[in-house]
Amino acid sequence: MVRTAAAGYGCIYFCENIFNQSEDSIEGKSVAVFGSGNVAIYAVDKPNQLGAKVVTMPDSSGFIHDPDGIDEEKLDFVKDMKEVRRGRIQEYVQQFPKATFHKGERPWPVTVDVAVPCATQNEINADKARLLLKNGVRAVSEGANMHTELNAAHEFLNAGILYASATAANAGGVAVSGLEQSQNALRLSWSYKEVDRKLQAIHCKCVGYGSKPGEPINYADGANIAGFVKVADAMLAYEAV
Repeated sequence: MVRTAAAGYGCIYFCENIFNQSEDSIEGKSVAVFGSGNVAIYAVDKPNQLGAKVVTMPDSSGFIHDPDGIDEEKLDFVKDMKEVRRGRIQEYVQQFPKATFHKGERPWPVTVDVAVPCATQNEINADKARLLLKNGVRAVSEGANMHTELNAAHEFLNAGILYASATAANAGGVAVSGLEQSQNALRLSWSYKEVDRKLQAIHCKCVGYGSKPGEPINYADGANIAGFVKVADAMLAYEAV
């Protein structure tokens, strides 16, 4: 179960960590999730557990906006619709009529505190980044690889918001695969809670590498530097250089 949920959970754990670094929390925040696949489903589930409220989910046909929040009951409906029946997101408003469906649109105009892109590469360009910033977004945590174009990433960084690039925020799935390999090699069997605890701890490395005196933590730089150091240390250990 942890492996299935790892990318979505990891993305939100990382988001919670960067809020904590600012002496804040995701609790009480409104969240826009971009996507309705496996990563997005679990990126909706974890904020609910942490006291946040997810208000959007899209697919290729459009997006739903539910100001009351996509709670556990509603998410169970989405899971059945997407994972079993392979339905379209607009079915959500038939089941929960207080929500609205916006055909052919994406959730950029919705005012939220946190944006969690979990679908298409290069979907957030500079114009969309500026729209998110205009609407008051405080954090962006990528649950999809290369979701934000370079110019859009610069918009987020220059605005000083909390920006978690996919290099670190989307590492949950790979991280749990590594934990599975460790269990196999050591002939161990960790519980769900133990694997989940290790997943929460894994995302913290880039905080140190992205820190500079007197400046906000740059999590994008930190993730890239942490990855480089990991590879460099391995090459030195094997005397490859």
